[in-house]
Amino acid sequence: MKFTDITARRGIASACAAGLLGGVAATMIVAPTAAAAPDCSASGVAGTVSSTTGAARAYLDSHPGANQAVTAAFAQPRPQAAATLRGYFTANPQEYYDLRGILAPIGDTQRACNVTGLSPELASAYSEFMAG
Repeated sequence: MKFTDITARRGIASACAAGLLGGVAATMIVAPTAAAAPDCSASGVAGTVSSTTGAARAYLDSHPGANQAVTAAFAQPRPQAAATLRGYFTANPQEYYDLRGILAPIGDTQRACNVTGLSPELASAYSEFMAG
């Protein structure tokens, strides 16, 4: 396995976890608010990715089963890693939806700013995870 594959998988897992926390936070907002325009500067996009992946890491730290599945996936070839994650999150759909919500800000920023905030390896894995 290449070092970039491991790095990509770790980044995807972190991004996935981070997206979930953001979704949970968004659903907790009681009053409707006007959506602020996203910060599409390089630092703004990087900040979104960083905070989202941090939230994903925190989520995985508090969900040992999901953390174990993601950690195992890092050491596997991509098709096997996808099967490992699919199997775990199919059996634990709430964790999948949580993690997906945490990772959502990355996709929202990429669409709003018409940029790619992730490396090609991470972008592919992110898209696959978010698609279900």
